[in-house]
Amino acid sequence: MKQSPKGKLRGDKNASAQVIIVGGGLAGLTNAIHLSQNGVPVVLIEKHEYPRHKVCGEYISNEVLPYLSYLGIDPLAAGAVDITRFELSTSGGKLLKAQLPLGGFGISRYLLDELLYKQALRRGVRVIQDTVSHIDYVESEDRFTVTCKSADQLDAHLVIGAYGKRSNLDVSLGRSFIKQKSPYLGVKCHYEGDFPSDLVALHNFAGGYCGVSKVENERINICYLTGYAAFKKYKSIEDFQHEVLYKNPCLKEILTNCRPLLESPLSISQVSFLPKPTVDNHVLMSGDSAGMIHPLCGNGMGMAIHSALLLSEAILQYVKGEMKDRKQLEVEYGKSWEKTFSKRLRAGRLFNSFFGRDRVLALGLKALSYAPAILPHIIKQTHGEPLEVVDQR
Repeated sequence: MKQSPKGKLRGDKNASAQVIIVGGGLAGLTNAIHLSQNGVPVVLIEKHEYPRHKVCGEYISNEVLPYLSYLGIDPLAAGAVDITRFELSTSGGKLLKAQLPLGGFGISRYLLDELLYKQALRRGVRVIQDTVSHIDYVESEDRFTVTCKSADQLDAHLVIGAYGKRSNLDVSLGRSFIKQKSPYLGVKCHYEGDFPSDLVALHNFAGGYCGVSKVENERINICYLTGYAAFKKYKSIEDFQHEVLYKNPCLKEILTNCRPLLESPLSISQVSFLPKPTVDNHVLMSGDSAGMIHPLCGNGMGMAIHSALLLSEAILQYVKGEMKDRKQLEVEYGKSWEKTFSKRLRAGRLFNSFFGRDRVLALGLKALSYAPAILPHIIKQTHGEPLEVVDQR
């Protein structure tokens, strides 16, 4: 292998590994660290350089802290912000406040991905900067061939798909959800201004909702999801924010008193929350490639990290011979994923149905105002308990 100018590891042609991970986001990097520190040879292929900003709510439940510690990552020591309070508003600005049952922390994907990436390198993961064009399972040889756009080919016994919400690989693998268009658009930007460090806020507006919280270095992350049909009526993101988001007085106050720190907002379209198989063509899916919870639930990053834990533990059992064959690995991982996440995904879809229906939401908030202690219990429906990790080294 040769070193690139920025220190990225480039792959050798026809290299092989026990596990190839396609995609180096939260789930892919987490899988890579977990498996490699337990002695499994891993090659990770990521098309982008580290670090970079991504469209993301950038709030994570504290449930993942024990697991990140096991992986050698301490977000709070790196500058993450401790968050203990939550508030929710209707598009008219009616507020409901609560303490978070478990608490969480704010950290940018720019920083967190970089922390995980450097830890993966320290653990001996080979990281290749390239784009995967094909993943082929060779049944007669019970192995995979992964082809990159550079024309390099790599072989592995197992492949993890951790390439995110939507990709051309979903098309080549024939995944069913990719045939259906998604109406959602996500927008994110970092700002400087006055916002409480211990608060994560979720503000409703016509056709969507917006999350606001602090991340490291006093930056405020503002990220919202809306329907593309409503958004395309406006000439620009700025026009949309002025004409739609500003109708919520809470959002208007925040946005008018904050200054953007990025050259322009980041956006992502075709965000899909449709059910996805955890295994497709024998590729083991991790993170958003396996399934996503609605952003309003505030725990998508935690769910991606948790799914990587489930998959890593299943693979380690398989590698040690505790599962008889590939089929059992795929079935057991699917069962584990379903048992862990099905309830919170159903809750997420239910909660999402209230947003954009302001009368219903206002009535719900009014009812909760008489019994505010119920709100933490509702939040728990989309979150889990602190992750317990079985050290298999």
